[in-house]
Amino acid sequence: MTALEKDRFANRLPTKVEIQNAEQLRSIIAAQVKEGEPVSLALAFNDGETRAITLMPSLTDTLLDILRLISSGRGFRMMPVEAELTTQEAADLLNVSRPYLIKVLEKGDIPFVKVGRHRRIRAEDLFAYKTQRDQDRSEALAELAAMDVEDDLV
Repeated sequence: MTALEKDRFANRLPTKVEIQNAEQLRSIIAAQVKEGEPVSLALAFNDGETRAITLMPSLTDTLLDILRLISSGRGFRMMPVEAELTTQEAADLLNVSRPYLIKVLEKGDIPFVKVGRHRRIRAEDLFAYKTQRDQDRSEALAELAAMDVEDDLV
């Protein structure tokens, strides 16, 4: 294998061939999906052997998400939930500035540890904060929409 074939998508965009491969595989898997049910596939190898594989719905959805990213020509990074992030990495994931994130950390909204003078945030804690933040925003928007309906502004 060449270095390009082994290179992951974290620091590069997919090539045209990879985009086509991802779209082809995405189409094959998506055609087998029945909501909430496992996907059964048969893989054929070069030596003529075939093997059956069953993908659970959560694995199927995750695989399809990754293939969608690749087939649309976008790069991505995979991160274990137990990973420790720098403040810049965490700010990037939340799509906020680093100084704003530090204010959020110092307020106590997201747990962190200090390693020397550097702050580290567990990805799991960051994702929990993001989920709660997004839920709070959705509820606030729904409340505003309800107020608009009450005031006949719609």
